[in-house]
Amino acid sequence: MDRQSINTAAGPAVLVDETRFLYQMGRIFTSFTRIEDLLSAILDLLRSHLLIKRGMINIHDRQTDDIFIDASVGYSDEEIRRGVYRPGEGITGRVVSTGEPIVVPSIGKEPLFLNRTLARSTGDSDSTAFICVPIKIDGDTVGTISVDRQAGDDPSFARDLGVLTTAAIMIAHAVRNRGELRRRESQMEQEKKLLELRLSERRRPTDIIGNSAAMHDLCDKILMVAPTASTVLVCGESGTGKELVANAIHENSPRKDGPYVRVNIAALPEGLIESELFGHEKGAFTGAAALKKGRFELAHGGTIFLDEIGDLAPHLQVKLLRVIQEKSIERLGGEKTLPLDVRIVAATHRDLEEKIVRGEFREDLYYRLNVFPLYVPPLRERKADVILLADHFLERYSREHGKTIGRISSEAIDMLAAYHWPGNVRELENCMERAVIMSGEDVIRSYHLPPSLQMARPAAAPVTLEEMVNGFRREIIIDHLKMSRGNITSAAEMLGTTKRILTYTIHNLGIEYARYR
Repeated sequence: MDRQSINTAAGPAVLVDETRFLYQMGRIFTSFTRIEDLLSAILDLLRSHLLIKRGMINIHDRQTDDIFIDASVGYSDEEIRRGVYRPGEGITGRVVSTGEPIVVPSIGKEPLFLNRTLARSTGDSDSTAFICVPIKIDGDTVGTISVDRQAGDDPSFARDLGVLTTAAIMIAHAVRNRGELRRRESQMEQEKKLLELRLSERRRPTDIIGNSAAMHDLCDKILMVAPTASTVLVCGESGTGKELVANAIHENSPRKDGPYVRVNIAALPEGLIESELFGHEKGAFTGAAALKKGRFELAHGGTIFLDEIGDLAPHLQVKLLRVIQEKSIERLGGEKTLPLDVRIVAATHRDLEEKIVRGEFREDLYYRLNVFPLYVPPLRERKADVILLADHFLERYSREHGKTIGRISSEAIDMLAAYHWPGNVRELENCMERAVIMSGEDVIRSYHLPPSLQMARPAAAPVTLEEMVNGFRREIIIDHLKMSRGNITSAAEMLGTTKRILTYTIHNLGIEYARYR
């Protein structure tokens, strides 16, 4: 490589100039907090101090192994985009590889100079010198600082090299600080994502109510599968809330802003199911007076919920399987294939595996639907949620019916907890709505509950009228003892009787009033 001998002697005027340069450089490092602004200011200072044509600061990205221009002066955006090197390529790549500075007195005479930015014209190359200095952190080259300057008979390359070396040392400190800042930011971002993940794991779908272990497990699985595109099969008895699970999957998915189409297979006449699901062309059959889009087509870009999938006729099971496999549909009577982007959530209260054995349900369709199965437990398996659900329905129907019923009596709570709930959550909901309608007080009592729950109370012998009346009296008195914290006088005043009569009744009914204090 062509290098000229350099006179390193410096006179007083040069020393004053270098002192001023160091002072200005120091001010830059104390005036800017953003690394981008700092590097641009350094290049501007170098341009005025060294009278350079252009300059750039390159950074070596260890992940991609690219050496790219991080800051520059005198280069266009297009030239910056082109100016990417690999270690060993051109002068910049060699400085990164060797860690040694290189001075090119005339870039037109240097074959290693690639001019990848295309910033130098052919006529300009012989009169342009190029100086490139490594930027090092702990002996490791992390980038370079380089300048183009006018070549001449007596170029002061030693002075320029010294100035650039000083700038490179100071830039190294800034780059180190930026690296540490980026590492801290990356660590904070990872911690933030981890926290968000943990919070999302604790997040509960808004319509899913229950604190039992079974419901916690179900909610965790809903939030696990919702962000994916997987097909989900929701199984469980009638009335357990399978539709709420499907809603929660859609609302917590990336498709939540897209359409959500519900189809109850069991509620559709068999002759209309195919047209309802896949649509039909005009004239496809008698009565098809116009084109009709099917439910799948309407759900494009969103989610379709196929409830009671176990009731789908065998010939339609074949068509549904084709839709899932090919991700497309054909309207009834049509020849055009329509691409489909739909997430399928299916639900059933039937035992599909048993239906497969009986030849009533296709095994290949079952495995296509059963990618991520979810089981919604019956209410009898989550007794801990009964009162929580009852309170929820009490609040809802009190509001709907314009009443201010705030609580459920102890006797009614015992009945709710003892019942086996064959109709699951749907039965409990109906029970609480009926109780709200029947109640003329601010409390739900046992006699507001349906007869089926009244019969649920264990009894060694048939319940007589007197026993039923005493039960209601006992319930009312206990309620008022709770409100008065076991104070018989206060309870008697609320009930409109005397302390003596109430004490006598409490004794006869075997109520331990002290336990309510």
